[in-house]
Amino acid sequence: MSWEGTSRRKVLIAKLGLDGHDRGAKVIAMALRDAGFRVVYLGVHQSPENVVRVALEEDVEAVGVSILSGSHEELVSDLIRVARERGLKVPILVGGVIPPEDVGKLKEVGVYEVFLPGIPLSKIVEAFRKAVGESA
Repeated sequence: MSWEGTSRRKVLIAKLGLDGHDRGAKVIAMALRDAGFRVVYLGVHQSPENVVRVALEEDVEAVGVSILSGSHEELVSDLIRVARERGLKVPILVGGVIPPEDVGKLKEVGVYEVFLPGIPLSKIVEAFRKAVGESA
């Protein structure tokens, strides 16, 4: 699914793993679209390999993933590894139900930004703009 904004900036939003709850990811995708981004939304049950494949095919400038299942460390580490192996060099932003003590671990493996529950949508949009080199 693709939502067209007014910007030439294209981002990908996906749900990694077996988590089937995607309302938050859709809200983020729509907020980014409303802020002018072109958004490719992959939906639920995505593997790191598929996220990287589509990111490369779609030539996106950032990848956002949502994880609510508690498997964020393993899945995000796999995503970063696959991205490096396949030459995907875009910022990866992660959000979901993530314990605050895990934020540093995710950034250590290469995550650009981590969003915890309750962060305003404006802060997420601002982070994506910064990630793609676009001023607010």
